[in-house]
Amino acid sequence: MQPHPNVQAVQRALDEAGARDGSGEASLVRLLPDAVHTAAAAAEALGVAVGAIANSLIFDADGAPLLVLTSGAHRVDTAGLAATLGMTRLRRATPEFVKQHTGQVIGGVAPVGHPTPLRTVVDTALTGYDEVWAAGGVPRAVFPTTYAELLRITAGAPAEVA
Repeated sequence: MQPHPNVQAVQRALDEAGARDGSGEASLVRLLPDAVHTAAAAAEALGVAVGAIANSLIFDADGAPLLVLTSGAHRVDTAGLAATLGMTRLRRATPEFVKQHTGQVIGGVAPVGHPTPLRTVVDTALTGYDEVWAAGGVPRAVFPTTYAELLRITAGAPAEVA
């Protein structure tokens, strides 16, 4: 059975970037038996700490998409992050906005594999983990990587987001 086109796009982006997991091997998208729509569910399915889950959250930043890769252990402080980034308004995006800018649905948004690159911020709390897990384009797909790799493959900026 052929993987979902979003999973293929994410794997292609990982391959093109030469993305690596925590052991230095190539990052490979894995399909879990069931969809994992929350960081807690993903952590349980993978047997890792919830903080090692890199949630991909899309925000509407003054009308433009902003991807925030945050540790599953906490919530984004939108007012604080908006101030840090010099934005007037930062709010959770609608499902339609997310789909428009990523081609993916909430619960499966990956850090890569979008139609065009997104401005990205990567939570510094993820530095506490040798390996982190991110969504792979659909709610049951994930891939292992590292904080440094997330910064590199997304051209993201490090930030405290909580």
